[in-house]
Amino acid sequence: MIDVALLTEKRYLKSKSKSWYIQNILAEDSLIQHELEKLDITSKRVAWDDKFVPSEFKFALFRTTWNYFDEINKFLLFLDTCKGQVGLINPYSQIIWNLDKRYLLEMENKGVNIVKTYIAKKNQSETLREISNNCGWSDIIIKPCISAAAWNTHYIQNKNIENYHSVFQKLIAHHDMMIQPFQKNVVLMGEVSFMIVNGGCTHAVLKKAKKGDFRVQDDFGGSVEPYQPSKEEVCFVESIITRLPFRCLYARVDVILDNDNNLALSELELIEPEMWFRFNSSAAKKLASGIQSYLSG
Repeated sequence: MIDVALLTEKRYLKSKSKSWYIQNILAEDSLIQHELEKLDITSKRVAWDDKFVPSEFKFALFRTTWNYFDEINKFLLFLDTCKGQVGLINPYSQIIWNLDKRYLLEMENKGVNIVKTYIAKKNQSETLREISNNCGWSDIIIKPCISAAAWNTHYIQNKNIENYHSVFQKLIAHHDMMIQPFQKNVVLMGEVSFMIVNGGCTHAVLKKAKKGDFRVQDDFGGSVEPYQPSKEEVCFVESIITRLPFRCLYARVDVILDNDNNLALSELELIEPEMWFRFNSSAAKKLASGIQSYLSG
């Protein structure tokens, strides 16, 4: 039996592409496998969506299962199949909690400053104009509560809000939706991602959108560079981790300066966070050490 399955998806497992994107995925998985190997822990990269056999592994580490939101029913079935057969890192309860971005409201109730968020339930009748007016917001962002990588995310200026009525109606017919006030500092300054391993911040990166866009993901042409966080930022992020209802072996916390120029939680990535180990290989070593504790515990 192999100790750890490094979970990816079909397009990243058997890809013949030599793109920088694929090469980064392979390089970072190699960093983890190398550190596991030094601890005599066996591992194998496998696709969650391609005949994965849970019983062949002791644990499964979620790495680049980035299509889960697009095949959510299949993913939930996959999680159920894994129960009792393979240990999940991070655990099942944590994954389910993090799937739906309503967790932001729970974190707000625990004293964390978040990007203000309104949840519109599937098929509810409110229009975007009504929601925007009731919340006192001008320009807004909308996206499904279960989504990733800016999937079906729209930036809507107040003057154009009626033009998005049909878009919103199509989305809300199938999804609960998040509505948030547009955060100008995302465009002006970017978003900082903090990597957390064993409860502590290992490193951070600054993500910036390309000119004329608001999405910071490199999928959309955004840039990523190492970032040296302040003590205030690290304390803010690590305090968020202590407020979670579970202990995370690894996580990513995305933070911005909100429209009042206060640190604000943008998103928590607790399922399959991109960790940018290529900017700090020692973080992969810490993760391997944490996995060793899982195996021995």
